[in-house]
Amino acid sequence: MIFTVGLKLNGKPDHIAVDAEDALIAALRAKVEHPEASITYVRQQNRRGDARHPAHVLRPA
Repeated sequence: MIFTVGLKLNGKPDHIAVDAEDALIAALRAKVEHPEASITYVRQQNRRGDARHPAHVLRPA
């Protein structure tokens, strides 16, 4: 399942796509990759909205 994780990094909002089993794991993977970032939201990816505003992809380790 793909989740979109919103984060604030260096004062700028951004979002990344994370492949994870649930939302908590997705947030933790994003935090491990960007420890200085603040997680603002985690949601399941939706095709229409995310096609218009594509996210960066965070690959599982």
